[in-house]
Amino acid sequence: MSAMMRGNLRMALSGIKGAKWRSVLTMLGVIVGIVAVVTVVGIGNGVKRQVAGTIDHYGKDLIIVRPGQVSGSGMISQSNSDVLFGMGNTTSLTSSDVTTVKRTHGVSEVAPLGIVPGSSQVDGKSAPGVFTLATDADLPVILKQSIEEGDFWNDSNTGQNFAVIGQKVAGALFGEPVPLGRTFMFRGQEFTVRGVFSQWVNVPFSPTANFNNAIFIPYQAAARISHNNAGLYAILAKTGDPKTVPDVSSSLTMRLQSAHGGQKDFTVLGPKDSITASTQVVHLLSVWIWAVAAISLLIGGVGIMNIMLLSVTERMHEIGVRKAIGATGRQIMGQFVLEATVLSLVGGVIGVLVSLGCVGLLYTYTNLKPVVSWDAVGIATGVSLIIGIVFGTAPALKAARKDPIQALRHE
Repeated sequence: MSAMMRGNLRMALSGIKGAKWRSVLTMLGVIVGIVAVVTVVGIGNGVKRQVAGTIDHYGKDLIIVRPGQVSGSGMISQSNSDVLFGMGNTTSLTSSDVTTVKRTHGVSEVAPLGIVPGSSQVDGKSAPGVFTLATDADLPVILKQSIEEGDFWNDSNTGQNFAVIGQKVAGALFGEPVPLGRTFMFRGQEFTVRGVFSQWVNVPFSPTANFNNAIFIPYQAAARISHNNAGLYAILAKTGDPKTVPDVSSSLTMRLQSAHGGQKDFTVLGPKDSITASTQVVHLLSVWIWAVAAISLLIGGVGIMNIMLLSVTERMHEIGVRKAIGATGRQIMGQFVLEATVLSLVGGVIGVLVSLGCVGLLYTYTNLKPVVSWDAVGIATGVSLIIGIVFGTAPALKAARKDPIQALRHE
C-alpha cells in the first residue's frame, strides 16, 4: 500500500470517527440490507437442514397427507393456511380419510394429527403456549418417540379421555415433572394423564412447532367433544419399506381423490416431496427478502453518495490546497472514492456482525436453527464494497474536476 493510499485511508477513518452519527445514519441502508440477506439465507439453510434431519430421524418410508394443493412453488392453494408447514390449515381432511389411508395396501401404521381448539385447565388455571393435538395409537411408533413415564393408549381404549403430554406441559400446567394420573379439564371434559413423552428433538417437517408444549389426546375422543370439528392438518403413514413409497403414494392419491368426489384438495408427500415443498417456500421467501435487501442497499448507496457530495462541498478549500501543491485530479478522485468505499465497507462489516447476532438469538431463543452461510457473508461484504466504489464515483469526479483557484476561493 502506497503512502498516499495510507494517508487517504487514515483521513477516511478520521472522517467517520469525527461524524459518528452522520456516518451511522448514512450506513443504515447498507446495514439493513446485509442483515436481511445473511439472516434470511441462514434461516433458509437451517430449515433445509432440519427438514432433511427429520427424514433421517423418522425414516424414508414416511408419507404425509396434507390438506390443500401444494403448487410448484411449494405454496398451499388454500386460504387461511400456514403455507410453510401445514399447521392451521382450513382442513379438507376428515376421519373417513384416515380410514381410507389405513385400508390402503402397503400402509403399515397410520396416525392423524389435528389441532383441537380450546384451553386445558388444572384447578381453573391454564398455561400459555400449551396446545392440544388429536392423534391415534400409532403416533409414537411412526415418529419413533419414546414415552419417558407411563405409556401411550392403544386401539382398545382410543375413545377414552386419556392424554399423553410433552415435558414442558408437565411443569407449566401441573407444576410437577411426572403428573401421571393427574386430571385436567378440556372443553368441559375431564382427561387423565396416562404418560409423559421424552424430550422432542424433531417435529415432523416443522421447525416452528414444539411438541414439548403439546397435549396429545385420542382422535376419537377429540371428535366426540368437538362435534367432529377437530381439524386434521396431516395424516402420517408408514410403509415399512422405502422402496414402496412411490407406489403407495400413487395408490393413496387415487383412493383419496375418489373419496373426495374427484377433487384433489389434498397433497400426498413422500420424504423427498416434503423437502421440496418446504425448501421451495423458503426459496420464495428468500427471493422477496433479496428484493427488499436490494432496495435497502440501493438506498444506502444513494445515502453514501449524498453524504460524499456534502463532504466534497464542505472540503472544497482542502481540495484547492491539495491541487495547488501538486495533487492530480486522479489522486483527488482516489481519495474520495476510498472514503466512500470505507464508509460502505464499515457498514457492511457492522451489518455482518449484527446478522450473526440475529442468527445467534434465533438459534438460542426460537425453534428455528439457522445456519450461517459464509458464502452469503462473503457476497454481502463484496456487495458493500462495490456500492462504495459505484456510489462514491460521482462525488469523487466532482472533486477531481474542481478548478484549484475556484476551490481556494470557496468559503
